Amino acid sequence: MKKIFLFLSLLLCFCSEAQIEKPVKWSFKAKPITGQEVMLTFSANIDKHWHIYSQHISDGGPVPTSFNISPSPTFELIGKVIEESKVIKAYDQSFSMDLLWFEHTAKFSQKIKLKENKALVKGSVEFMVCNDVQCLPPDQVAFEIPVKITAKIPLQKNTALALKTTDTLVEQVQNQVTNIQDTSASKSTVTTISVEKATEPKPLWLTFLAGLLGGFAAILMPCIFPMLPMTVSFFTKRAGTKTEGITKSLVYGLSIIVIYVSLGLLITIFFGADALNDLSTNGIFNFAFFILLLVFAASFFGAFEIMLPASWLNASDSKADKGGYLGIFFMATTLALVSFSCTGPIIGTLLVQAATMGQILGPAIGMFGFALALALPFTLFSMFPSWLNALPKSGGWLNSVKVVLGFLEVALALKFLSNVDLAYHWQWFDREIFLALWIVIFGLLTLYLLGKVKFSHDSPLAYLSTSRLFMSIVTAAFTVYMIPGLWGAPLDAIAAFLPPQHTQDFDLYTSRLGTNSSKTSENTHKYADIFHAPLNLDTFFDYEEGIAFAKKQHKPVMIDFTGHACVNCRKMEATVWSKPEVLKYLQNDYVLIQLYVDDKTELPSQEQYLSDYSQKKITTIGKKWSEMQAKRFNTNSQPYYVLLDSDGKELVKPQGANYEVNNFVQFLESGLKAFTSLKIFHSATN
Repeated sequence: MKKIFLFLSLLLCFCSEAQIEKPVKWSFKAKPITGQEVMLTFSANIDKHWHIYSQHISDGGPVPTSFNISPSPTFELIGKVIEESKVIKAYDQSFSMDLLWFEHTAKFSQKIKLKENKALVKGSVEFMVCNDVQCLPPDQVAFEIPVKITAKIPLQKNTALALKTTDTLVEQVQNQVTNIQDTSASKSTVTTISVEKATEPKPLWLTFLAGLLGGFAAILMPCIFPMLPMTVSFFTKRAGTKTEGITKSLVYGLSIIVIYVSLGLLITIFFGADALNDLSTNGIFNFAFFILLLVFAASFFGAFEIMLPASWLNASDSKADKGGYLGIFFMATTLALVSFSCTGPIIGTLLVQAATMGQILGPAIGMFGFALALALPFTLFSMFPSWLNALPKSGGWLNSVKVVLGFLEVALALKFLSNVDLAYHWQWFDREIFLALWIVIFGLLTLYLLGKVKFSHDSPLAYLSTSRLFMSIVTAAFTVYMIPGLWGAPLDAIAAFLPPQHTQDFDLYTSRLGTNSSKTSENTHKYADIFHAPLNLDTFFDYEEGIAFAKKQHKPVMIDFTGHACVNCRKMEATVWSKPEVLKYLQNDYVLIQLYVDDKTELPSQEQYLSDYSQKKITTIGKKWSEMQAKRFNTNSQPYYVLLDSDGKELVKPQGANYEVNNFVQFLESGLKAFTSLKIFHSATN
């Protein structure tokens, strides 16, 4: 954007020599400090509604204020130019970034040390002044500041101390700014960090919601639902007063929450934050989760029951008989142990999902949602026993709930197996195989709901209830919806869970999207034998190779930091990239570079290295690109889209998943406009 405004400034200079607006007036002076040291001050008086920019703003923005002091044998500079006025930080719509500027007045200072009794400090200040409507061309004001020391100025002790303290603080701030600007993340590091923290997705609420739904499902389990009236009866009969009954029921509910949240915290402590973050892409864990979910499903189907040791139950039950609040806590513990055969698979699935999200508090938050949903009915029915009359009676329908959850467990397990297949390039669990299995699973679920498929522990189905009929209609419709996917239909509603479109062997959909008119021979790209381009796009999988091609073609670059196990990445490709208004930009206007941060392919030994950022050895393709994303762009979320020019400089602020097609089109258009403006500027200045 800075280059755009510079180019516009040139046009203004060429087309209108009558431009006389000067909203900034500068003044310069020198003030002796002590000994041979002098403080130079540069003051700007800024008209209302206008502002000038800080020295410390990011590349790609407006022209920062800068000072050029000509060297002289009569003095030497001490430190750097310091900003003394209050700086304003705000988001600027024109430049689409956070900026630092000064309004009304701006004061800068530079300390020098004289080598002679007098000197003439010459130099210039370059700055850019803008308001909410326009920016004037960058301006430069020359200055000459005569400096003369006539006598040594005595200082009070406190004044000297204050100056020393101020100098120290200023030096620390300057060093921090310098260190930030010298990193490989470029001068935009500060802004990028603040923006990323504000926009980074927070999946914890999703984990809580999943736990809440799991808790409500657990209530309908045959191990828990019949216990509702018994527990309520216990509190209503044992309580001397209504208030006491309500208090004890609240303690019971809180005890359930404490027990399950403690379980989530133990999982977090056991694995640790780093391990949780790595679970989503670890092949061994994903395969273990696949087996574990199949075991849970078999338990729900009635093959066996998952039971905890009887000694645990007996010990908890004996302590529950002691009474008091401690006894109530052990009653809740007994509930958790007795119902484990039903809740265990739900809890296990929830913990697997929470752990693989990579959030350190995920398991605890998930367990909080689960426990809250589980505790609410016991607490509310204890407070209002008459509500029990509205509950349906226990029966065979409770077992049907378990079986339905068993089918869902099997379907979910396949996603973990798909993650392993993609990360290790087994290439046997293709999209149509995944879909065929889901079609069979939900087809069988439909037949089960209709009473055409039965398990040994099912009660006879005398008639079809209204709820089962509606559920069977939903599952049957979903089954039919998936069938066109066997021929490549995108299936937007579930695209996030399916393997990528490129794994489809028989694909009638993608073939009609066409190919990039400037497409090169894809098998010449590095890693093209490992990765596959989505939607027939000409895609690079190595950063250096992609940038080199962009320079040759004079095109901007879109980096897609992605992952095999990234659900949102697949959804973006299937539901946003595939739209014609987006696809045309990716086909014709950008060089696409996809960098898989979770790939397990070993780098050649000569390409492996010890990172100076994480202090870890980079041994795989995934670690290489993950390291690059964290080091250069200060984020590790996927997908993450970065638009660069052919020199690797950011064109606009990067963004993550955005399922609004129009918003993504605007993102691509803004990058293209910025790139085109830079080309015009370079042509005009060369």
